[in-house]
Amino acid sequence: MSRLTHVEHGPYAPPAPARELTAVSADGARLHVEVHGPADNPAAPTVVLAHGWTCSTAFWAAQIRDLAVDHRVIAYDQRGHGRSPASRACTTDALADDLEAVLAATLAPGEKAVLVGHSMGGMTLMAASARPRFREHAVAALLCSTGSSRLVAEARVVPMPAGRLRTQVTKRILGSAAPLGPVTPVARWILKYATMGAGSSPGMVEACARIVHACPRTVRHAWSKVLDVLDLDHGVRELAVPTAVLVGTADRLTPVVHARALVATLPNCVGITELAGLGHMTPVEAPELVTSRIRELVSTYAEIKEGSA
Repeated sequence: MSRLTHVEHGPYAPPAPARELTAVSADGARLHVEVHGPADNPAAPTVVLAHGWTCSTAFWAAQIRDLAVDHRVIAYDQRGHGRSPASRACTTDALADDLEAVLAATLAPGEKAVLVGHSMGGMTLMAASARPRFREHAVAALLCSTGSSRLVAEARVVPMPAGRLRTQVTKRILGSAAPLGPVTPVARWILKYATMGAGSSPGMVEACARIVHACPRTVRHAWSKVLDVLDLDHGVRELAVPTAVLVGTADRLTPVVHARALVATLPNCVGITELAGLGHMTPVEAPELVTSRIRELVSTYAEIKEGSA
């Protein structure tokens, strides 16, 4: 069976970056970073994309392809994912350190950007929200399909009533260190059930399956332990920039309850978008809608910020 790390053709095939570089985090971890967009237009607004657990920069292919026409788009692989080597340090502080390193490597002092995080990428923004470099560069944020705490207890991957037994079973499934193996029809069915809405097309499912199955099982397992005990409620309260929230109503990994809790806690929430019937992989399941929300944040906040500086 093919072990391609991403699809090679179609709207979910990752475009070639204009530039690639390596950012070095506080503990020496090396992060693969891609810069997309018009190199001859330094005034183009900047968007920074942080992907989620078991994913990579390829997850943002549709957003990058659209935004890079008139935006500078920065995407990076979380440590251990994609082309970023694994590290012993798997903590929310490491996620924050890594984001700060990427911002330092790609943005000029005082340069502003809209920051977008999906799933663990959204948790990265929460973890970094009080950091000096985050506050220097972030002008607005979008949290896609994410949560700040109680991830295992609220997950609905296991079709059982909420309670201790469901939590225990969910913890075993999500925390499994077993290899995922090749992308087979059964593997696609499992991934679609757990992470995507019923209406997701075969192309969407294939794109996500290739990315998720490419994540090393040791990395998947190590980060699952972090997500199991996650508590970033304090980070939500520190996320002071205008922040939008987006979620699929059929999300089994981070159900709508998390998005609504974020809305209630964020000090500067600028709206929630609930996408009917969509699952956890919203940037792949509804690429145009997610990209449109990013563009709205750029036009509303990034341009105002630049004009008032």
